[in-house]
Amino acid sequence: QGPKFSAEMEAHVREYGVDIMNLQRVSDIKGADETANGLVEVTLENGAKLESKTVILSTGARWREMNVPGEQEYKTRGVAYCPHCDGPLFKGKRVAVIGGGNSGVEAAIDLAGIVEHVTLVEFDTKLRADQVLQDKLTSLPNTTVIKNALSTEVVGDGKQVTALKYKDRATDEEHIVELAGIFVQIGLLPNTDFLKETQVELTNRGEIVINDRNETNVKGVFAAGDCTTVPYKQIIIATGEGAKASLSAFDYIIRSGQ
Repeated sequence: QGPKFSAEMEAHVREYGVDIMNLQRVSDIKGADETANGLVEVTLENGAKLESKTVILSTGARWREMNVPGEQEYKTRGVAYCPHCDGPLFKGKRVAVIGGGNSGVEAAIDLAGIVEHVTLVEFDTKLRADQVLQDKLTSLPNTTVIKNALSTEVVGDGKQVTALKYKDRATDEEHIVELAGIFVQIGLLPNTDFLKETQVELTNRGEIVINDRNETNVKGVFAAGDCTTVPYKQIIIATGEGAKASLSAFDYIIRSGQ
C-alpha cells in the first residue's frame, strides 16, 4: 500500500536525524559550477538559501484528472487511477477506462482479464495507442470502444460509483454507461512546475531529463522517480531510482573531492 509505505519511509528518514522542511517551495537552483564555493545553491520562495554538495529532485507526479462532477467525491470509491493496484477490486464487475493512448489501451487489456466488461472512452475520433495494442483490444470479447466522446460526470449513489455520463461530440447526445469502476488513464503530470524558470532541463511534458546515472544537466543535481524521464511509473521502480540517484550523488562527492 502506497500511503503505508510512504509513512514507513518518512519514519525511517527521521531515525537518521534528517531535517524535514515542509510547506516550502523552491524558486531557483544553481549548479555547483555556477557558485563561488562549488556547492549547489537552492533558493526558496521565502528568500532562504540552502547550500549542499548535491541535490536530488524526487517530487513525483500526479495523475491527470478528468475534472468532471463526481470525480473527487468518488475517488477510492470507484474512481481509480492505477489499474495494476486497484483492478483486482473490480473482479467480475463492469468498468470503464478513460483514455485511448498506450496507457489507456494497455489498462483496458489488463482489466479485461479480471472484470466482466471494459468500456474504453476516448475523446478523439481515433485511438492514439500503438496499432498492435489496438488490435489486441478489439480481439477481446468483453471490451467496447467509444470514440469521439467527452466524459461529463461520474454518477454514484452516495457510497460508490454506479455509472459514467458522456457526451457524443458529433451529435451532442448524452449517454450513460452503468458500471462499478472508472479508471482514468489520461496521463501523469510531473510535479516540476517550480523548475520551469531554472536551468534544469525538462521535456515538453515536464519530466526532468536524466541519464542512466540519474544526473540532470545541472552539475551536482540528480533526480529520481516519476518526475523524471524514466519509463514505467511504479513505486518499486521509483524506489530503485532513488537508490541509484543516492549512489550516483555519493560517487559524485567522492570524485569531485567535496
